[in-house]
Amino acid sequence: MTAATATATTTNAGATIAQRPAGWSTDAVEALFQLPFADLMFRAQQVHRQHFDANAIQRSTLLSIKTGGCSEDCGYCSQSARRQDKIGIEREKLLELEEVKVAAKAAKNRGASRFCMGAAWRGPKDGDLDRVIEMVRAVKDLGMETCLTLGLLGSGQAEKLAAAGLDYYNHNLDTGAEFYDQVITTHSQQARMETLMRVRDAGMKICCGGIVGMGESRRVRASLLAQLANLDPAPESVPINHLVAIAGTPMENAPPLDPFEFVRTIAAARIAMPTSWVRLSAGRHEMSDELQALCFLAGANSIFYGDKLLTTGNAEAARDEALFDRLGLRPV
Repeated sequence: MTAATATATTTNAGATIAQRPAGWSTDAVEALFQLPFADLMFRAQQVHRQHFDANAIQRSTLLSIKTGGCSEDCGYCSQSARRQDKIGIEREKLLELEEVKVAAKAAKNRGASRFCMGAAWRGPKDGDLDRVIEMVRAVKDLGMETCLTLGLLGSGQAEKLAAAGLDYYNHNLDTGAEFYDQVITTHSQQARMETLMRVRDAGMKICCGGIVGMGESRRVRASLLAQLANLDPAPESVPINHLVAIAGTPMENAPPLDPFEFVRTIAAARIAMPTSWVRLSAGRHEMSDELQALCFLAGANSIFYGDKLLTTGNAEAARDEALFDRLGLRPV
């Protein structure tokens, strides 16, 4: 269900978004969700084994290098300045370079191969970006892959990051386009697309996925995966986040997502994006070992590894090691 050619759409910012016109439709992805569970899992395993070692897991560690005080209103996030008093997340300054070096070394010693750094900004100022670039170079010197999530990028900023050797830039679409304004109103999904294309044009890899369990329908989940799969090329890394319902955010009372629906989402992502790393991201702390094992069987082959994801908990490294040992999974 892919096409050999692609069309190009020009955005307001002048970036070119290449998409496969005959690629994955929302209907086609939704049809995957509707398969009997065993059939969906079998198909996902077939696709996974064609492109990856089915018993290998890539591990990334995420560090918040600047927490709180974000000007945006993302409904799932605890770092918005608009709800700082409700949640109690204090606005913090950008970490010092030495603090980042210590964290990166510890992550490498625990077995992480990629170090991701996130800052709660709408987008970075040039002076802050220069400091972040120093962090990227320091992590690269440790022999680790690097990833950043800094928000929307302006003209020339992606090129500066690429020149510093950044491997991946993370900027999620978050949800399907038809549901987006129910989650975020301070910027459009189109603005996110423009940042992704700046990253592509600069020659870097993309880490781009979304969040499920925010009250969206299955149709919206299928729409998100179709949008991701039809980027040309598809994101090299696709984080699938399960909403962590944080008290004080607009999503605090979102209805829980059925666990099998989450596994179906992983499997559909694997089939639609066969060569992408599909990552279990936020929400893994709340998942049982059995649910995680089903996700790995469905084609997830990357995790965030460590004790914390920005401001929420993550599965402890010791628990991960025990689970990987029980399942016979190896690190990449």
